[in-house]
Amino acid sequence: MPLFSYVVRRILQMIPTVVFILVITFVLIRLLPGDPASAMLGDRALDADVIRINASLGLDRPIIVQFFYFVERVFTGDLGNSITLKLPVMTLILQRLPVTLMLISMAAVIALVLAVPLAFVAALKREQTSDAAIRGVFQVGLSMPVFYIGILLLTLFAAHLKWFPVGGYGDTFGSKLYHLFLPALTLAVSLAAILMRNLRAAIIGVINAEYVDFARAKGLRTRIILFRHVLRNALISTITLFGLQIGSLLGGGVITETVFAVPGAGRLMIDSIYGRDYPVLQGLTIALAILVSLTFLVTDIVQAWLDPRIAR
Repeated sequence: MPLFSYVVRRILQMIPTVVFILVITFVLIRLLPGDPASAMLGDRALDADVIRINASLGLDRPIIVQFFYFVERVFTGDLGNSITLKLPVMTLILQRLPVTLMLISMAAVIALVLAVPLAFVAALKREQTSDAAIRGVFQVGLSMPVFYIGILLLTLFAAHLKWFPVGGYGDTFGSKLYHLFLPALTLAVSLAAILMRNLRAAIIGVINAEYVDFARAKGLRTRIILFRHVLRNALISTITLFGLQIGSLLGGGVITETVFAVPGAGRLMIDSIYGRDYPVLQGLTIALAILVSLTFLVTDIVQAWLDPRIAR
């Protein structure tokens, strides 16, 4: 029951967050240099044509009127039509967002697969050669920008060894996993390094706790102690960090999708920025911001499940 009340409170707390997202999205996109009409008509656009297109898009109205009209359309599910692609924004988001979600999910899984076991090894072999080697390798990955890691992986595994395609997105589920593996690995490298360092420190702190010593004195098996007592408590801070890093993954996904020519939401956002496509930019920003908010909600729920004291 306390967990259910906690979830309800967190959902209610998301309402002002969503309102704030709408305001910030509307304001920031209007601050972009240039205007959609000029982008559509080119450098030789006539003033009369610019005025006509702005009027047809409603951009000649007072800014407050534009905002309320924008909010009304968002809550009715009508995000307008793309200025450059001439398609409904909702259709574009439903086409591109699943690609990005699959990429982010793969990156998160790869990061966890890399970080959790290696964090255990590094913590249990503290200050030994294996610990130093694991931290050193991850430090190299953490110090390089995402786009540079992507170019290195693309050059080595796609262009040189030809183990993976240089870009694109497959048709079947298996083909999609195959095409997205290198982009996902690119995003996972830095995330795995952050999670590994945090989880290693948490395991070292927990493994010396009194209740762990008591579990050893009771004669429990090492495997049970590590997974039931050590990992469960050490994961609390790591899960918080993991949830916070989802936003960074989405930001890195914009660059990674461009490097690997993945037709996801990130690449669509870049194209929309160049084209001054206000409706698409607004729709994508809102969708991604709400997605991050939902990720934080899930993170809080998992934390409360691991540590019931949080829900009180």
